[in-house]
Amino acid sequence: MRPRPQARPRNLSGWWLLALAPAVLSAGEPAYPQGASSFQANCAVCHGPAGAGLPALAPPLLSNPARYAASAEGRRQLAMTLLYGLFGDITVDGKHYDFRMPDFARLDDATLAATLNFVVFDLGHAPVTVPPLSAADLIAERAKPADGAAVRAHRQGLVPAGT
Repeated sequence: MRPRPQARPRNLSGWWLLALAPAVLSAGEPAYPQGASSFQANCAVCHGPAGAGLPALAPPLLSNPARYAASAEGRRQLAMTLLYGLFGDITVDGKHYDFRMPDFARLDDATLAATLNFVVFDLGHAPVTVPPLSAADLIAERAKPADGAAVRAHRQGLVPAGT
Protein backbone atom coordinates (compact mmCIF):
# COMPACT_ATOMS: atom_id res chain seq x y z
CA MET A 1 0.00 0.00 0.00
CA ARG A 2 1.28 3.44 -0.96
CA PRO A 3 1.74 5.97 1.81
CA ARG A 4 -0.84 8.70 1.76
CA PRO A 5 0.64 12.08 0.78
CA GLN A 6 0.79 14.57 3.58
CA ALA A 7 -1.68 17.41 3.39
CA ARG A 8 -0.22 20.81 2.70
CA PRO A 9 -0.45 23.24 5.56
CA ARG A 10 -3.42 25.55 5.14
CA ASN A 11 -1.61 28.68 6.24
CA LEU A 12 0.83 29.38 3.44
CA SER A 13 0.73 33.13 3.82
CA GLY A 14 4.11 34.57 3.26
CA TRP A 15 5.85 31.53 1.72
CA TRP A 16 5.73 33.08 -1.76
CA LEU A 17 6.86 36.40 -0.33
CA LEU A 18 10.17 34.79 0.51
CA ALA A 19 10.52 33.61 -3.09
CA LEU A 20 9.48 36.88 -4.71
CA ALA A 21 11.08 39.52 -2.53
CA PRO A 22 14.49 38.42 -1.34
CA ALA A 23 15.81 41.98 -1.62
CA VAL A 24 13.12 43.26 0.72
CA LEU A 25 13.50 40.52 3.29
CA SER A 26 17.28 40.29 3.21
CA ALA A 27 17.44 43.11 5.75
CA GLY A 28 15.00 41.29 8.03
CA GLU A 29 11.30 40.74 8.27
CA PRO A 30 9.13 43.64 7.13
CA ALA A 31 7.60 45.85 9.79
CA TYR A 32 4.30 45.60 7.90
CA PRO A 33 3.97 41.94 6.86
CA GLN A 34 0.31 42.26 5.80
CA GLY A 35 1.34 45.21 3.65
CA ALA A 36 4.24 43.22 2.21
CA SER A 37 1.87 40.42 1.22
CA SER A 38 -0.57 42.85 -0.35
CA PHE A 39 2.24 44.66 -2.17
CA GLN A 40 3.54 41.41 -3.64
CA ALA A 41 0.05 40.33 -4.71
CA ASN A 42 -1.06 43.66 -6.16
CA CYS A 43 1.86 45.99 -6.87
CA ALA A 44 5.03 44.01 -7.52
CA VAL A 45 4.03 42.96 -11.01
CA CYS A 46 4.51 46.58 -12.16
CA HIS A 47 6.70 48.18 -9.49
CA GLY A 48 8.97 45.16 -8.97
CA PRO A 49 9.18 42.94 -5.88
CA ALA A 50 11.45 45.41 -4.08
CA GLY A 51 9.64 48.55 -5.29
CA ALA A 52 12.50 49.63 -7.58
CA GLY A 53 10.12 50.11 -10.52
CA LEU A 54 10.35 48.68 -14.00
CA PRO A 55 11.80 50.84 -16.78
CA ALA A 56 9.19 52.11 -19.24
CA LEU A 57 6.39 50.57 -17.14
CA ALA A 58 6.12 51.87 -13.58
CA PRO A 59 8.17 54.21 -11.40
CA PRO A 60 10.17 53.25 -8.33
CA LEU A 61 8.52 53.61 -4.93
CA LEU A 62 11.71 54.02 -2.92
CA SER A 63 11.73 57.77 -2.30
CA ASN A 64 8.56 59.74 -3.10
CA PRO A 65 6.11 57.78 -0.92
CA ALA A 66 8.31 58.29 2.15
CA ARG A 67 8.46 62.02 1.39
CA TYR A 68 4.71 62.21 0.80
CA ALA A 69 3.94 60.51 4.10
CA ALA A 70 5.55 63.41 5.96
CA SER A 71 2.80 65.90 5.00
CA ALA A 72 -1.00 65.90 5.16
CA GLU A 73 -1.43 66.50 1.41
CA GLY A 74 1.22 63.91 0.63
CA ARG A 75 -0.58 61.34 2.78
CA ARG A 76 -3.76 62.24 0.96
CA GLN A 77 -1.95 61.64 -2.35
CA LEU A 78 -0.86 58.18 -1.25
CA ALA A 79 -4.41 57.24 -0.24
CA MET A 80 -5.90 58.70 -3.44
CA THR A 81 -3.40 56.87 -5.61
CA LEU A 82 -4.28 53.47 -4.16
CA LEU A 83 -8.01 54.10 -4.09
CA TYR A 84 -8.46 55.71 -7.51
CA GLY A 85 -5.38 54.82 -9.54
CA LEU A 86 -3.20 57.21 -11.51
CA PHE A 87 -2.68 57.69 -15.21
CA GLY A 88 -0.78 59.93 -17.53
CA ASP A 89 2.75 61.23 -17.78
CA ILE A 90 4.64 61.67 -14.53
CA THR A 91 8.32 62.16 -13.77
CA VAL A 92 10.02 60.31 -10.94
CA ASP A 93 13.72 60.69 -10.20
CA GLY A 94 14.20 62.45 -13.54
CA LYS A 95 12.61 59.64 -15.61
CA HIS A 96 9.29 59.88 -17.42
CA TYR A 97 6.54 57.29 -17.06
CA ASP A 98 3.28 57.33 -18.97
CA PHE A 99 1.22 54.53 -17.52
CA ARG A 100 -2.13 53.61 -16.08
CA MET A 101 -2.06 52.42 -12.50
CA PRO A 102 -5.32 50.65 -11.63
CA ASP A 103 -7.37 51.53 -8.61
CA PHE A 104 -7.35 49.22 -5.61
CA ALA A 105 -10.57 50.42 -4.01
CA ARG A 106 -11.78 46.80 -3.87
CA LEU A 107 -9.31 46.16 -1.02
CA ASP A 108 -10.34 47.00 2.52
CA ASP A 109 -9.02 50.10 4.23
CA ALA A 110 -6.83 48.24 6.73
CA THR A 111 -5.11 46.33 3.90
CA LEU A 112 -4.56 49.51 1.92
CA ALA A 113 -3.10 51.27 4.96
CA ALA A 114 -0.78 48.31 5.62
CA THR A 115 0.30 48.34 1.97
CA LEU A 116 1.09 52.04 2.10
CA ASN A 117 2.99 51.59 5.37
CA PHE A 118 5.03 48.79 3.81
CA VAL A 119 5.92 51.07 0.89
CA VAL A 120 6.61 54.11 3.09
CA PHE A 121 8.55 52.42 5.89
CA ASP A 122 9.87 49.08 4.66
CA LEU A 123 10.73 50.14 1.10
CA GLY A 124 11.08 53.91 1.49
CA HIS A 125 12.69 53.93 4.94
CA ALA A 126 10.73 56.95 6.14
CA PRO A 127 11.98 58.30 9.46
CA VAL A 128 10.30 57.17 12.66
CA THR A 129 8.98 60.71 13.13
CA VAL A 130 6.52 60.05 10.26
CA PRO A 131 3.30 58.54 11.64
CA PRO A 132 1.97 55.39 9.96
CA LEU A 133 -1.08 55.71 7.75
CA SER A 134 -4.30 54.30 9.15
CA ALA A 135 -7.54 52.88 7.83
CA ALA A 136 -9.10 56.23 8.83
CA ASP A 137 -6.88 57.96 6.23
CA LEU A 138 -8.35 55.71 3.54
CA ILE A 139 -11.90 56.09 4.84
CA ALA A 140 -11.56 59.88 4.62
CA GLU A 141 -10.46 59.65 0.98
CA ARG A 142 -13.21 57.19 0.05
CA ALA A 143 -15.66 59.91 1.07
CA LYS A 144 -14.22 62.13 -1.72
CA PRO A 145 -14.41 60.05 -4.92
CA ALA A 146 -11.96 61.00 -7.68
CA ASP A 147 -10.52 59.53 -10.85
CA GLY A 148 -6.99 58.87 -12.03
CA ALA A 149 -6.76 62.26 -13.75
CA ALA A 150 -7.69 64.07 -10.52
CA VAL A 151 -5.09 62.02 -8.63
CA ARG A 152 -2.44 63.02 -11.17
CA ALA A 153 -3.48 66.70 -10.94
CA HIS A 154 -3.22 66.57 -7.13
CA ARG A 155 0.24 65.00 -7.46
CA GLN A 156 1.41 67.82 -9.74
CA GLY A 157 0.72 70.27 -6.94
CA LEU A 158 2.91 68.29 -4.55
CA VAL A 159 6.13 67.62 -6.42
CA PRO A 160 8.59 69.95 -8.03
CA ALA A 161 9.02 69.46 -11.78
CA GLY A 162 11.29 66.55 -12.64
CA THR A 163 10.77 64.52 -9.46
